[in-house]
Amino acid sequence: MNVLHVDQVVMRKLTAWEGPITVVPAEFDGFVVSNEFPTFTLGPELMPDWMRHVCRSPRLWAEMKNRVSGTVQRRKRLNPEQLLQIQLPIPPREVQARIIEMLDAVDDQITALDAEADALSKVESGLRRNLFNRLVVPVVPAGEKFEMRLGRQKSARQSIGDHVHPYLRAANIGVGTLDLSDLKTMNFEPREQEKYAVHPGDVLLVEGGSIGQAALWAGEVDGFVGFDKHVIRIRAREGVSTPEYALQWCHWAREDGQFAGQATGITIKALGFSRASNMSVPDLPVAQQARLTGPLAAAAEQVVATRAEASRLRQVRAALLSGLLDRTIDIESADSEV
Repeated sequence: MNVLHVDQVVMRKLTAWEGPITVVPAEFDGFVVSNEFPTFTLGPELMPDWMRHVCRSPRLWAEMKNRVSGTVQRRKRLNPEQLLQIQLPIPPREVQARIIEMLDAVDDQITALDAEADALSKVESGLRRNLFNRLVVPVVPAGEKFEMRLGRQKSARQSIGDHVHPYLRAANIGVGTLDLSDLKTMNFEPREQEKYAVHPGDVLLVEGGSIGQAALWAGEVDGFVGFDKHVIRIRAREGVSTPEYALQWCHWAREDGQFAGQATGITIKALGFSRASNMSVPDLPVAQQARLTGPLAAAAEQVVATRAEASRLRQVRAALLSGLLDRTIDIESADSEV
């Protein structure tokens, strides 16, 4: 067993390729961990706060990943001796202090932006709840207000073919956001492509897993893009509904617990296409929908812009630390850029 002491470095041997390494903070001083978590005492030339930033560096994680051993991915390990083989530059302590000051300032700004985005998101949710809950209009089934379709079932034989295209799955869909960094592919025959195509203005609703998460497709990827059976495509009906109204209804129904209330299943909950298409939607005339969705879209834009700025700063921080570690950036130029 190992006893943790403040300002030591501790890592996890198992799955070390994921970068599980950090400097022990004061609140964990004296905790006992197994031998799977070796500890290292820093020499006098290293400031703990400098090492704390180094432990968050993709450069260090990559070096750790290159040294793991084992055949099964989730069981690959990194021994202490292998970690100590990694060579990283050690600036003088006074330079470390200046770098710490810069990176801490960036981290503080990121934290402030994250808090601001969370606060704006709560304001948006409260506004949406207020606008929808005070509607005094009849309700209709979602399948009447919108055109809805469940996505394509994927099997092993559909992974190959002459018409392999990207498709959207639940993992790509967040709350009002799309993560297109990992698009899977499957074969869609030409006769199937119009049936399972996503067009700009379509809303993608997660049917299984993270039920109720929905985002608007704006044609982010050129060419045909499909969607799988854990996603429901919601398309506005001309003269009856708008894409933004469909999106805001999805957000409201998720926040209000309506999707969760309709879901069934024990381990993995699923909404089900039939239940989703029969859910009640306020039958607001199309001419009035913009009045409801306009303020919500404006609030959502503020949230997106704030989160984008936080993301940009994270990229700046990572590039800055990487440049300082490989010495492509010196401390003087870093001072002038941050």
